[in-house]
Formats: sequence, structure tokens, C-alpha cells
Amino acid sequence: MSYADVNGISLYYEEHGSGQPLVLLHGGYGSGEMCAAIVPALASGRRVITVDLQGHGRTADVDRPLRFQTMGDDIAAFIRHLGLGPGAQADVMGYSLGAGAALRTAIQHPDLVRRLVIVSHPVRHDGWFPESLAGFDQMGPAFADAMKQSPLYEIYSRVAPRVQDWPVLVDKMGTMLRQDYDWSAEVEKITAPVMLVYGDADSVRPAHIADFYALLGGGLRDANWDGSARSVARLAILPGHTHYDIFFSPDLTSAVIPFLDAASLEPPAPMGQ
Repeated sequence: MSYADVNGISLYYEEHGSGQPLVLLHGGYGSGEMCAAIVPALASGRRVITVDLQGHGRTADVDRPLRFQTMGDDIAAFIRHLGLGPGAQADVMGYSLGAGAALRTAIQHPDLVRRLVIVSHPVRHDGWFPESLAGFDQMGPAFADAMKQSPLYEIYSRVAPRVQDWPVLVDKMGTMLRQDYDWSAEVEKITAPVMLVYGDADSVRPAHIADFYALLGGGLRDANWDGSARSVARLAILPGHTHYDIFFSPDLTSAVIPFLDAASLEPPAPMGQ
């Protein structure tokens, strides 16, 4: 348990296991505690580092808006803070809010990310279902009070350095999540292999998931009988899962670990060559 002072913010983080580093980012209103269900399986073969994002968990808020781009810069600075050595890279995996931060990290700082896992987040604002977008519109003072009955607030109230900042966090989250964005053209900046993971009843539209996968080179053609024409990107749709339970399921780690552990994700050469 420690803090990393980067970009004018003091990020709280915890480490588990050893080996190839994996920076693991929680969802909105959460903290590293949100990762507890999946950390043991992930840490059995790697160094897992959970980070509390700006204004979340044990990381105190600072006087700046909450933005995916800023959080991406924070995580890049955090990876450099780890002192992995020249040319060393970390894997980055995020869920929902954390997936947006992970995606921006890989776009803005591609040299720092070895492999990227995006769990339940779109590449465009309109990738969310209308019901989810309507929910973002409700994130204001009344929502902050209502959320005080939730397990997320119960954890926040125990660990946050300034519990009175809860309404500020809710307001900043609402402001950020209501902003339109389309990062499609920037996906080409990512140099790391990418895995997308969604539930079959997620908050992200299936048509958008297919669009996102296509931007990564996936699902554009038949892979050939020998797999030689397949994409480096990976896509997992986990049956029986929603946006709200996917990050706590062993199905998630079962899908992700082979992607992280594979010696190579490049398709095989065509047979006979």
C-alpha cells in the first residue's frame, strides 16, 4: 500500500504477486477494493497493481476536471513511476471508467503499454445504450444522495481521505460522462495487442462492440482454416453477464489470462510457407 505523486495528484495503489506488471483500473465510484474478486487469479502469475483513480477511493481529488485524457496521462506517469527499466512496458486492464482511462493511456502513451484489456467500455459516446446515457444525465446532487445507500458509497465513506467530497465526485463524473467523444480515429495510435470483453447483456450496444473490434482489425474477414488471416486483437462476449457483474466474475479472468500469458498473439504463417 503506497502513494505515487504524479501530475500533481497522489495516486493510491496496492501490489499483489510478482512478474510481468499489470495495472488494474476499477470502475466509476469504485476503488481498488472493486478488483478484489479477480486479483487472486490474476496475481497468481503476474504483478498486479491496483490504482485508485482521481477522486476515487484513497486518492484525494485535486482542483481539475475529471477527464479520460487526464487519467490516461496519470496512469502513464504512474507506469513510469514504477521504474520498470528502459523500454519496459506494463499490461493495462480497466473496467468501465477504468477502461476509458486504460484506452486513453494506450492512445496517448503507446510506448508504455504491452497489452491492453478493455472491459465494458465503448470507443464512442453513442456506443452506450440510450438508457445508460440517460443515467449519466441524472448524475447530480440528488444522485449523490441516493447513492449513499449503495455499497459503493459504503466503501468510499470508509477509505476516502475527505468523505465530504462525495458530491463533488458525483458532479465531476456526471459532467465527464455527458461529454460527447469519438476516439475511433485515434485507435490506430495503439501499438499494443488489445482484448475487448463485454457481457452479452452489457450497457454497450452489440453493434458498437462489433464496430470497435473492427477498428482493431478484428472480424473483417474469415481467418482461413489455419488461422493465418486472423487479427491480433481478441474479443470475448461473456454469456450471462451484464455491465454490473462482469468485473466480479471468474469468467472474466478465465477469458483474459490466456491473452495476457500468450507468448505471441501474431497469427501463424500460412501453411506451406
